[in-house]
Amino acid sequence: MNLSAPRLKDALLAEIPSLRAFAISLSGSIDRADDLVQETLMKAWASSDGFTEGTSLRAWMFTIMRNTFYSLHRKRRREVQDVDGEAAARMVSPPAQHGHLDLADFREALGRLPPDQREALILIGASGFSYEEAAEICGCAIGTVKSRVNRARQRLMQQMAVTSADDFGPEIGVVSAGAASPADVA
Repeated sequence: MNLSAPRLKDALLAEIPSLRAFAISLSGSIDRADDLVQETLMKAWASSDGFTEGTSLRAWMFTIMRNTFYSLHRKRRREVQDVDGEAAARMVSPPAQHGHLDLADFREALGRLPPDQREALILIGASGFSYEEAAEICGCAIGTVKSRVNRARQRLMQQMAVTSADDFGPEIGVVSAGAASPADVA
């Protein structure tokens, strides 16, 4: 059996001081607490048919408040403050065809490298091995691997007419991540 609207309204209003104290303890802010109490009262009123007379209204209200608080908290964690629009301006999705063409150019240039330079570059840049590990794999000194990687990078930059990272555009992370796979090279 549910409470009548006037009785429920009076019961809800009587709980506001307790709700507000609980909201302040949850949120740590009076302003957020007031918003949380208001949201809780609105949800309770909207779902008043879910309350059964004879059960604890206070427990029902505190449960609504707690669930609302955690839902809002999770939502706020995912939100990004972007007052001046800088974050939105960085969220650019470049056309896929340019990235594909850059990847094809990179593969071609990588294929023109001497085998020892290509091997060293792939071990360090694509496979994530340390210089020490790459030297062990290649059977040479660490300095030799470093030299090969440096020469390979310089030659790639010349072949692709790259002078700085800006030449790649905003999709540099996509291109380098896609090109870094040894499977892409083969």
